[in-house]
Amino acid sequence: MNSRRSFLIASAATVFAPATLRARSNDLRTAIDSLPQLHSLQISRGSETVFAEAPRGPGLERLANIKSCSKSIVALLLGAAIDRGEIASVRAALGDVAPAIVPQNATPGVTKITMEDLVTLRAGLERTSGANYGSWVSTRNWLADAMTRPMVGAPGAEMLYSTGTTHILGAALVEATGQSLLEQARTRLGRALDIEIPPWTRDPSGYFLGGNEMALRPTAMLKIAQLVRDTGRFADEQVIGEDWMTASAQPRARSPWSGLSYGYGWFLSPSGYMLARGYGGQIIAAHKDHDLAVAITSDPTRPARSDGHFGDLMRLLDGPVLDMA
Repeated sequence: MNSRRSFLIASAATVFAPATLRARSNDLRTAIDSLPQLHSLQISRGSETVFAEAPRGPGLERLANIKSCSKSIVALLLGAAIDRGEIASVRAALGDVAPAIVPQNATPGVTKITMEDLVTLRAGLERTSGANYGSWVSTRNWLADAMTRPMVGAPGAEMLYSTGTTHILGAALVEATGQSLLEQARTRLGRALDIEIPPWTRDPSGYFLGGNEMALRPTAMLKIAQLVRDTGRFADEQVIGEDWMTASAQPRARSPWSGLSYGYGWFLSPSGYMLARGYGGQIIAAHKDHDLAVAITSDPTRPARSDGHFGDLMRLLDGPVLDMA
């Protein structure tokens, strides 16, 4: 590992790579050199990792906080629970799936919120993210606080980006499966992908936070991107149901911040990417049509707005990265 903690992988390699691939790699390196917040970038084309560099940050094999990419992981776990019959369908109501987590003073209508409303961030409840996040995680009962907030929209209508919504979904998965979110992540994703998933933040009631603060190695993020790109398959095993992955790629909502469409826990770009997006510029991306899987980590302490670093990352994905296809 050199002083920049970077390397390029291209099968038996760069020395024998076609001139066009070497030129594209150089273009990509030039692009990432202009992104001071970016820590690492990996690109897989088919079964081959064609680019893997970590010019900044702790490297490709150290744990990175994936922030809200966690929401997309929870969405995969919902698909796994539905595939196993632990939840009847994506349209099952919260009051039927997990009545024990609904507080007695819940806002009217909470029990009728569906799993689809939760996974598409259309629960209708006041957001716990943004300016409300700090006060929410300071409460003694995160679930009760989220479910006693006022309805500011109709369930199933507009997208209201809220970690509290995904946390409710995560807790519902715990009640439906009898396994903690950590156990589900390890047995239903980690084992099949051969990746480490360490414990992360729990709420005061003991539920792992559904939607933030998970940590993965960037190389593990790339395996998840490959899983999504290949419609739920990894190493000849159908890890997540193909029907769920296909449904996840259908637009259900639209982000008022980035303008991107949103499926079952994944952002959908106009150019064809399925994206998990986390604060600071953490990205797990898959482009099925171009057979690409991408993992990006960035400085987790700095914002990545759609008109800032995240916008730059989207231009990277739509430009030099797609050129690698």
